Amino acid sequence: MSRPRMRGLRERGVAVITALLLTTLAISIVASLFWQQQVQVRSMENQRLHLQTKWILRGALDWASLVLFQDGLDHRDYTALDHVWATPLAETRLDQYIERERVEGENFDATLSGNIIDACSRYNLRNLADKGIVDTQQTEVFGRLLRNLQMDQQLAGRVASFVAAGQPLETVTPAGGAPNPDGSGGGVDAGAGAAGGGAGAAAGEGGAGGGAGTPTTAQRAARSSVAGSPIKFLAVDDLLTVPGFTPAMVERLRPFVIVLPEVTLVNVNTAPAEVLASLMPNMSVSEANSLVVRRQRAAWRDMNYFSSEIGQSRPITPNAAGVRSDWFLVNSRIRLDRAALDAEALIHRFPTLIAGGGTQVVWIRQY
Repeated sequence: MSRPRMRGLRERGVAVITALLLTTLAISIVASLFWQQQVQVRSMENQRLHLQTKWILRGALDWASLVLFQDGLDHRDYTALDHVWATPLAETRLDQYIERERVEGENFDATLSGNIIDACSRYNLRNLADKGIVDTQQTEVFGRLLRNLQMDQQLAGRVASFVAAGQPLETVTPAGGAPNPDGSGGGVDAGAGAAGGGAGAAAGEGGAGGGAGTPTTAQRAARSSVAGSPIKFLAVDDLLTVPGFTPAMVERLRPFVIVLPEVTLVNVNTAPAEVLASLMPNMSVSEANSLVVRRQRAAWRDMNYFSSEIGQSRPITPNAAGVRSDWFLVNSRIRLDRAALDAEALIHRFPTLIAGGGTQVVWIRQY
């Protein structure tokens, strides 16, 4: 075979290989473009589904607010577990109620389920202190709750100190001048300042509507017992900042305690036996279980009925229990195709005496 002919065959072979390489490269580029487009389309679909789940959650909270508002109108004096709000919502298919055009091949599987929990059925850790002053009676109530749950009762005082340390101190300016940085009033002698501070502390502990008083020794002691910078208690998980608490202990406490924006009373019509027993110094959990069975037949419409039920030998801690609730937890579970949303919301129901009542969503936590 001549040399020029061999050179021609080689050139044709190189051209074929080059053409194959270019074809492979073009196919790879086109496939990559299609893949990126598919990823973008799927990302947009996920965003749409996520937005739709949020709108479903908003509708669910509006519905729960309406139920609570109507219940407040129907039962103004007491809140019980036999009312409509306490009925859980079973898993309900939403696509049976929504008229929409289905996309070919789309699996529109939308469901909603949830329930409403009386937040006042749990012990409010906010009760442990007010205006930086530890409430000793509430501390004893929380200590009994820890004992009922087989935990160290001494942790109650430590938690109360942390709650008090996270609250701002309110000071009252004496007549003699502005308060000093240490909390004592200017222009007054030490004896009068100490007397005024003691009176302010007594008013704060009693919960009367007078002034808060200057920072007292009890307030400073609560802060000095807390190591590091104090934080404001906003959730049950903040118990992990208190020495002695473990994640397992917090999970054990979670169904029985809560942190609300204001001081509240425990509702004896909805509280579990462990919380109910902690309201009285000499009541066991088994005796509280008997009260839980008793209230299933008829709720207590007034604290006088409850007091007569337990007898005079079992005094209730003052300003610790009631029969009405104004704070509720709404748990929602939403499933929309491949999107899922679990959320918990806190709703405050205003009494009907305040501007005709109403509800407000305080916060929403998504999981």
